[in-house]
Amino acid sequence: MRLRALLDTDALGLRLLGGEEELDRTVRGVMTTDLKDPSRYLTGGELVLTGLAWRREPADSERFVRILTAAGVTGLAAGEAELGSVPDDLVLACARHRLPLFAVDEDVSFASITEHVVRQVSTERAGDLAAVVERHRRLMASGPAGGGPDAVLDLLGSDLDLRAWVLSTTGRRIAGSDHPLPPQVRAELAGEHLAASRTGRRSPHRAYAAGRPYSLFPIRSGDPAADVRATLLSDWFLAVDADAGEWPAERLDLLHGVTQLIAVERERRDASRTVRRRLAAEVMDLVQAGAPPSEIAARLRVAAPVLAPGLGAAPHWQVVVARVDWAGGGVPSGPAAQALLEEALVDPAAVGSDPADRIAVAHAGDEALALVPLSSVDTEGPAPELSAQRLLGMLRAPLSHGLDGDGRLTIGVSAAVHSADGLRGALEEARHARRVAAARPGRVCVAGHEELASHVLLLPFVPDDVRRAFTARLLDPLRDYDQRHRADLIPTLGAFLECDGSWTRCANRLHLHVNTLRYRIGRIEQLTGRDLSRLEDKVDFFLALRMS
Repeated sequence: MRLRALLDTDALGLRLLGGEEELDRTVRGVMTTDLKDPSRYLTGGELVLTGLAWRREPADSERFVRILTAAGVTGLAAGEAELGSVPDDLVLACARHRLPLFAVDEDVSFASITEHVVRQVSTERAGDLAAVVERHRRLMASGPAGGGPDAVLDLLGSDLDLRAWVLSTTGRRIAGSDHPLPPQVRAELAGEHLAASRTGRRSPHRAYAAGRPYSLFPIRSGDPAADVRATLLSDWFLAVDADAGEWPAERLDLLHGVTQLIAVERERRDASRTVRRRLAAEVMDLVQAGAPPSEIAARLRVAAPVLAPGLGAAPHWQVVVARVDWAGGGVPSGPAAQALLEEALVDPAAVGSDPADRIAVAHAGDEALALVPLSSVDTEGPAPELSAQRLLGMLRAPLSHGLDGDGRLTIGVSAAVHSADGLRGALEEARHARRVAAARPGRVCVAGHEELASHVLLLPFVPDDVRRAFTARLLDPLRDYDQRHRADLIPTLGAFLECDGSWTRCANRLHLHVNTLRYRIGRIEQLTGRDLSRLEDKVDFFLALRMS
């Protein structure tokens, strides 16, 4: 498309500030940036959109425009929302370098301009697919009422005979073909997408699941120049039931254009979460500061219509704490964990771009803190608590593969509390549970409140040298004896403790005569100097087996 065409589109509201003689330049793409030096992300021919956050003094304009001109940029569009108007020094710099300059009215979003340019450029490149792109444009421009991502993917099926789905990084289906993808396939594709994006592989990523090839196209939100790990765990991706390896460039361009159209819907969803995030942060700030329960309760009553729509004024609450740690650091954990929890806490059976209207997540330092409301009164009784095991089952497969070798996710889940009085305790409970999870091996670990009332809470924090000394003193004599005589003393000990010291039940489980069992237990007592009729010795053996 030509730059001149931008002025012919009244809906974009662009005003030309300079460079009229250069309006026949060709636009080959669009990029939004507020970096002082975006040159490494420019390939030439782009229309650059900027909010002017890079400008600190008039001299910055000359440096910025010189960089754009050297990179072969076609034109520059500057937003007026930051400074109220486009500064004269930028107008003069663009005139010196013959770079066309547009002003973007503060009521016009960069997403709208991006959508328009992507649509036009993809249309010109795709040739005979122009009608498809135009239909996509009409549907997306009408917003959620026009069908959103589902309508776009329906057209891919009807016009191009492509089955495609928009999936989250947990494998949840956000939009796509009526043909269902099994949960295991979705989890495998999510893991492949995460691994490919994290390691910088060029898209589309080729993946195989259940013996079929799929092509995965990332749908990234936010600053394209940011570290991919900052949004990796919450970004969507487009999974196409085809191998795009031999596709012509025109079709690949079209699919990349579709991902940018869907990214507009993603930005709408993220914007809708701003209020919930702010309210959650206000509540959690009061809780962490030790504010009186009456003050927290008053804030919750005000926030309840947004944080817990449809659940009444006094829902029950659970607190979830999460942390993401990347190898080498450099990526803020709090925002990444916040965005991940907003997706992970959605019911995996829910379909759509924003079913999370009851998910409120804030972040404090390196932790994300989620307030999960539960219905206090329901036709079938109280709503079930969020289960740590269910959360682990949903996240472990895709995220373990995606984080492999580079990152780690740990989550703690509190018990439900019935009023503001219990929120401080719930927060501490969730934090303790997360520390229990962090003490375990694995890329994705989740612990629940129920584990804090048992020995499970204590064992992970026993120093390794103490653990080794304790287990060696009790179990090494038995291991040595088993190796020499194949006597199975350690399996016998474990079974005896699991049967609560019942001779008959243990003998039946091991398919032994009771006298044989008694002989083995006697041998264990002789080798260790312990008495398995004493509670203290039973506890010591139980803990040694759990720590070994």
